[in-house]
Amino acid sequence: MKFRYHTDGEWFKGNTHIHSSASDGGKTFAELAELYAAAGYDFLCRTDHWVPSDAAGDSSCYPLLWIDGIELDGRDEAGNLYHVVCLGKIEGICREDGFVSGLRSAREQGALTILAHPHWCGNAQNACLCLECDGVEVYNHVCHWLNGKSSGGVHWDAALMHDPQTLAFAADDAHIRKEHPGWNGGWVVVNAEQCTPEAILSAIWQGNFYSSCGPELYGISLEGDHLQIETSPVRYARLVGPGPAGARESCEDGAGLETIRFPLPHQWRYAYLEIEDMEGRRAWTNSLFVNDGSACEAMPCNA
Repeated sequence: MKFRYHTDGEWFKGNTHIHSSASDGGKTFAELAELYAAAGYDFLCRTDHWVPSDAAGDSSCYPLLWIDGIELDGRDEAGNLYHVVCLGKIEGICREDGFVSGLRSAREQGALTILAHPHWCGNAQNACLCLECDGVEVYNHVCHWLNGKSSGGVHWDAALMHDPQTLAFAADDAHIRKEHPGWNGGWVVVNAEQCTPEAILSAIWQGNFYSSCGPELYGISLEGDHLQIETSPVRYARLVGPGPAGARESCEDGAGLETIRFPLPHQWRYAYLEIEDMEGRRAWTNSLFVNDGSACEAMPCNA
């Protein structure tokens, strides 16, 4: 079992799901870059519906880094609706290919695949496994605004039981049109050596990032038999395991927790950290350990 996080690099804030006027978004790449850079973002992913991107071939000068991607949507052979965000350089895909063929092609080209807003799509809990996605959106900001179906937490937990390396993402899915205004509500913060497409994507593949709707993680480390984290002030910190397994720390007096330690849950199949600030906004790590996938029994819940 290996601790996933190594945070000697720099933290870079970005969004892995966003739409421009190249598909159904209301702003150009230049407008999006200006907007997000002013909000402290370092990178964005071009994930327009069925529009392959070529960020390296774009000679424009932007105040942040653009990374290639695409969003595929459609139905499988059984008629189930899916949306999947694919990160990386992907070519030769069009809507006429159909969802199943498009996803197969993206995967063959080395894309990192993320099951998008599964609650909104009405996906079964095992959808991430059925599609063999590398990750799932644990929070989607636009779906929170649309009808409250923003959470992919249950889908992520189901995937973690089979593959503890399954990644979690918080994303805007921003369109930023008059009738679709939400943005800057969910993001990832990646720890990488530098802010380049190669370094950022490599860190994402490794799961060396956290997802957030507000709280910040400044440090996450393994110290002997304890996990130690440094955060912006939070009201709750939860170490989450399979089923009812969990541990928690809380601060009810308003001062907020900033340094938190948890003993290691050696017997859990997986464990991730969730923190929540005074306004109810949450952040999540990925599963903390990369293991061999062998089954483990859940520890009893700490009272």
